[in-house]
Amino acid sequence: MDENGSLYITDGGKNEVRRYRRGESQGTVVAGGNGYGNRLDQLSYPRYVFVDRDHSVYVSDEGNHRVMKWMEGAKQGIVVAGGQGQGNDLTQLSYPLGVVVDQLGTVYVADRGNNRIMRWPKGATQGSVIVGGNGK
Repeated sequence: MDENGSLYITDGGKNEVRRYRRGESQGTVVAGGNGYGNRLDQLSYPRYVFVDRDHSVYVSDEGNHRVMKWMEGAKQGIVVAGGQGQGNDLTQLSYPLGVVVDQLGTVYVADRGNNRIMRWPKGATQGSVIVGGNGK
């Protein structure tokens, strides 16, 4: 939820994120919604969502092994973590799940396939492991 009480829901079947304002029954697509795929206007099994103060939507795009940021009103997203294929390199993620962003724009992501939590500073091309990554 954001500070206005809007609810954000990921839909892995439709590969989109919808925002529902109070009283709305249909909601508005705020990320994805252009079918399954890896283009910047598509998602592949979105799982978790985080909304910042500017109403930018961060989505763990599990099937594409990346975290995407969709600024309010954007038609396509920006890769802010991963996006270099599935793997365990510091530029890669493997089935990312939970995502949180701090006030500086640093992205923290639960990298499920690698059993680690990663930190990606704003604008970084690679992350750093802050917890785990040494097996299960």
